[in-house]
Amino acid sequence: MENSSALVLIELGAVFFALGILGRLAGRIGLSPIPLYLLGGLFFGHGGFIELDGLEDFSEIASEIGVILLLLLLGLEYTAGELVTGLKQSWIAGVLDIVLNFTPGALVALMLGWGPVGALVMGGVTYISSSGIIAKVLTDLGRLGNRETPVILSLLVFEDLAMAVYLPIVTTVLAGVSFAGGLQAVGIALVVVTIVLVIALRFGNAVSAVVDSKDREVFLLTVLGAALLVAGVAAAMQVSAAVGAFLLGIAISGATATNASRLLEPLRDLFAAIFFVVFGLNTDPSTIPPVLGYALLLAVITSVTKVATGWWAARRQGVGKLGRARAGAALIARGEFSIVIAGLAVASGAVEGELAALATAYVLIMAIIGPVAARVAEPVMRYLQRKPGSPTVVAHTG
Repeated sequence: MENSSALVLIELGAVFFALGILGRLAGRIGLSPIPLYLLGGLFFGHGGFIELDGLEDFSEIASEIGVILLLLLLGLEYTAGELVTGLKQSWIAGVLDIVLNFTPGALVALMLGWGPVGALVMGGVTYISSSGIIAKVLTDLGRLGNRETPVILSLLVFEDLAMAVYLPIVTTVLAGVSFAGGLQAVGIALVVVTIVLVIALRFGNAVSAVVDSKDREVFLLTVLGAALLVAGVAAAMQVSAAVGAFLLGIAISGATATNASRLLEPLRDLFAAIFFVVFGLNTDPSTIPPVLGYALLLAVITSVTKVATGWWAARRQGVGKLGRARAGAALIARGEFSIVIAGLAVASGAVEGELAALATAYVLIMAIIGPVAARVAEPVMRYLQRKPGSPTVVAHTG
C-alpha cells in the first residue's frame, strides 16, 4: 500500500513539475500553454514514451473539476441579464453555427459508412467548441473585456444549451430507447436549464448572499462546494456539468463575484492544466495515423466555418474587423464535449471503433490550432490591412 502511494506521489509530482516547465516554455515563446499540456499528456499516456499507471482515479476527477472551475469563473464575469441579452442577440448566429459546423462531421461519417447514428455522433464532435479551452485562452490573452468577448460567450452558451438537448437525444439513440423516452429526457434537460436561468435572473442577490463570507477559508469552501454540487446535480439531470457551473457563476454577482474570481483563479489554473494533460494521457498515439487524413480535412473545413460563424456574429453586433477576426479564431478549438460525445458512442458499441480514433485525432489538432489561431488572428489581420492596396483601416477596429 505504501509503495503504491509512493508511486502515485512520484508520478503526480513528475506531472506537476513537467507542467511548470511547459508553462514556463510557453511563456518564453509567447504561446498559450494548452497545446504543450496536451502534447505532454501524449508523452506520458497510453502508448507514449513513458506510461503512468497510478493516476487514473485522481486524474479523472481532477480534470472534471478543472472544466467546472473554468466555466464557473467564466460565468462570474457576466450577469444573468447580459446572458439573456446575448442569447437574444446571437440565436441566429447559433443556428448558423449548427448548420456550418455539424454538417462536415456528419458528411464524413456517412462517407466512411458509419450510417445515420455515426453521422449524428460525428456531427456533434465537429459542432461543439471547447468552452474550457476558449475560456483559458481568453484569460491568458487578457481579452475578457474586449468588445467581441460577449459575442463569443453568447455563442458558447448557445452551444452548451444546445448540448443540453443534443446529449439526451444521442444517448437515447445509442441505447435504442424509444422515441417517447428520448422526448422525456430532452424535456427534463430543458426544464432544469430554465429553472436555473430563472433563479439566476430573479434571485441572484440571494445566491450571492448564501455563498459570501468575510472569512477566506469559509468563502472558498462554500463557493467551491456550491459549484461542484450544482455541476453534479446538473449532470445527474442529463444537463452538462459545465452548463451548471457556468449558470452558477452567472447567478453570483457584484463584489461577491469579484472576490470569488480572485480566490478561485489559482485553483482554476491548476485543475485546468490537469484536464488538458489527462486528455492527452487518454490518447494512444498509435491510433492517430490511420485517420489523420480525415482529421486534417475536417480540421481545415471546420476551422474556416467557425471563423465564418464568429466573424458574422461579431459583425452583426457592430464589432470591427480585428474583433471579428479574434471572435472567429477564438471559436476554433474543440475539446471536452467532443471527447464526451465520442466516448458515449464507443461505449455503447453502436458505432465503429474508428470513430473514437478520428474524434481524438481531430480534437487534438483543433485543440492545438485553436489557441495558436486565437493568438495570431489579430497580428495577421493588422498585416493584411497594412498591405499596399488593402482597404483603409477605419479608426474603430473592435
